[in-house]
Amino acid sequence: MPANRKLGRTTAHRNAMLRGMVTLLLENGQVQTTVTRAKEVRSIAEKMITLGKKNTLASYRAALSYITKEDVAKKLFDEIAPKYANRNGGYTQILKIGVRRGDAAEMAIVRLIDEDTASAE
Repeated sequence: MPANRKLGRTTAHRNAMLRGMVTLLLENGQVQTTVTRAKEVRSIAEKMITLGKKNTLASYRAALSYITKEDVAKKLFDEIAPKYANRNGGYTQILKIGVRRGDAAEMAIVRLIDEDTASAE
């Protein structure tokens, strides 16, 4: 099995789409998409949060090279990553919400796990 899903796009288009979706997820806390895209976004978003937990200049620059908005990268390091300081992975969850009306693609919501939800589990 390949390391990542191709999602029916060229490499450049796929990378641009995933960068935008990860940025949107970190900015808003959740994003609605198809299940296969959600699984790819989850993988990358968790890596970005792990970079944020390191909190070094090198990790900030690495995150900034992937995240498309500078203020979202700052939010990642100042707000999001410290929230998960005591958690080793599993920062996101995928909630399936049914099928899309137009083409019956299975849809899902990827969201960051809340701090109160994280402590309850």
